[in-house]
Amino acid sequence: MALNPADSAFLQTLEQRLGPSGLRPAAPADLEEPRGRYHGQAGAVAIPRNTDDVATIVRAAAEARVGLVPRAGGTGLVGGQVAPEGPVPLLLSLERMTQIRSVDATDNVLVAEAGAILADVQGAAAGADRLFPLSLASEGSARIGGLLATNAGGVQVLRYGNARDLVLGLEAVLADGAVVSGLRRLRKDNTGYDLRHLLIGSEGTLGIITAASLRLFPQPAELATAWVTVPDPTAALHLFLSLREALGEALSAFELMSRMGLEFVADKLPTTPVPDPAPAGWRLLIEAGSGPGAALMERLETALGAALESGLASDALIAQNEAQRGSFWRVRETIPEANRLIGAVASHDISVPVAQVPAFLSAGAEALSAVDPSLRINAFGHLGDGNLHYNVFPAEDRDRDAYAGVRDEVTRVVHDLVAQHDGSISAEHGIGRLKVADLERYGDPTKLSAMRAIKAALDPRGILNPGAVLRLPDQDEG
Repeated sequence: MALNPADSAFLQTLEQRLGPSGLRPAAPADLEEPRGRYHGQAGAVAIPRNTDDVATIVRAAAEARVGLVPRAGGTGLVGGQVAPEGPVPLLLSLERMTQIRSVDATDNVLVAEAGAILADVQGAAAGADRLFPLSLASEGSARIGGLLATNAGGVQVLRYGNARDLVLGLEAVLADGAVVSGLRRLRKDNTGYDLRHLLIGSEGTLGIITAASLRLFPQPAELATAWVTVPDPTAALHLFLSLREALGEALSAFELMSRMGLEFVADKLPTTPVPDPAPAGWRLLIEAGSGPGAALMERLETALGAALESGLASDALIAQNEAQRGSFWRVRETIPEANRLIGAVASHDISVPVAQVPAFLSAGAEALSAVDPSLRINAFGHLGDGNLHYNVFPAEDRDRDAYAGVRDEVTRVVHDLVAQHDGSISAEHGIGRLKVADLERYGDPTKLSAMRAIKAALDPRGILNPGAVLRLPDQDEG
C-alpha cells in the first residue's frame, strides 16, 4: 500500500492534537542539505515540545499512512534529512527538544534530549569537569538525535569510539507511537535484544530517538598536540604505529591531510594561518591526552625526534599553548569549508583497514588519472581509524559542472577500489538517499535481506524516513 501525502486534512487533524504551536510551514532551509544534491518537499514541519508530542505525531502519521522525515541539525551529507520524491511527507524537527536533563559526575552520565546541539552537550559536560568526546566540524549546529541516528564519528574515534560507543541508553518512539523508555545509566545490562544499538545508525528508519544517556570521561589533565610533515602516507602509517606504541591509549587523534587540502584552505580561506604551507609532503595533526603525571609532552617530543632522525618526518611543530593548539585544529576543521568553496566533482566518505590506507591512496590516484588526468584529489581524514574523506575536484581553471559526464564514473572507480581493499563505502556519514544504490551494489546480500526484514517488522507501514537507507518497495533497483 502506498503512502499518502501530508495534505491539509491530515495537517488539520494533527494540529488539533498538538495545538497551534505544534506545526509550522517548511522554510527553504528545511528542504535542503549542505551539498545541494537534494531538494526536499514537505507538507509542514512538526515541532514537538517533548516525547509525548513525538508519540502523538508518529501515531497520527501511522493512522494516516503519511511519511515522516526526521530532521535534527540538517548537517548530514547523504540526503537522509530531505525527501525529494514520493508523496509529500511531514518533516519532524526536534529543534525545540534541546534540554540537558541531567549531568551526573559520579556515574559519568549526561542525559540530553535529541534536539540538543553537540557543542551545548560538550559545554554541559565541561561544566561538571567532564568530557563528552564526540567532536566534529559541525558541532555548533549538529544535534544529538541526528548524530546518533547516523552513528557519527569525528576526530576522536581512535580513542573513544563512534557515537554508538558513547551511549548507555536511549529513549525513542517506534513506528506505532509506542515509547521505548531506555534511559538507563548502566554499563552492564544483558536483558535481551539491545534496541539501543539497532536504533543508533538506523537514520530514523526504525524509530525516532528523543533522548539519550551519554557517557562522560574525565577531562584530560595533559594535552600534547603536534603538526607534522611526512613525505607520504606510508611514512604516516609507520609514524602512527610508532606513536601508538609510545603513547598507548593516550593517543586520541591522528589526522592525515594532503598538501592539496592546505592549498585549498590558503586559496579560499586566506585568513586561516596554515603552518609550513610551502613544503611538499603530507601533514599530520596528532593529539594525545591523559591524566596528570603522564609526561605526554616529553614522550611526544621524544617519539617525534626519533621520527625526524629516521626520515619518517621532515618537520614537526608541537603546540606550546592552547592558542597554538587551536590554530592547528582550525586548519583541519576548515578543510571541509574550503572544499565546498572549490566545489567537488564527487565526494566520498570511505574507510579501509588502517594498513591499507597507503595502498588505497596510491591506487586511487592512478585510477582517477586514467579517468581524467586533470582531476585533483583532496584526501584527508582520520588515519588512526582508516576513515578518509576522499574528494575529487575539477582542474583549477574549470568548474565542476564540466565534469558532469564523469561524476558517476569517478564514484564507481573510488567505490570499486574501496571494495577491493576490503573497506566500506560509508565510514561515518551513513547511507541516506545518496548511497542506497551503492549499498545494494557493495553490501552483503544476506545483511540487506535481514535489514529489510527488520524494517518490515518495526515499521510495517513504511512511514519512517521512507526511501532512506533502503529503497522504497515500489522503486526500481535499476
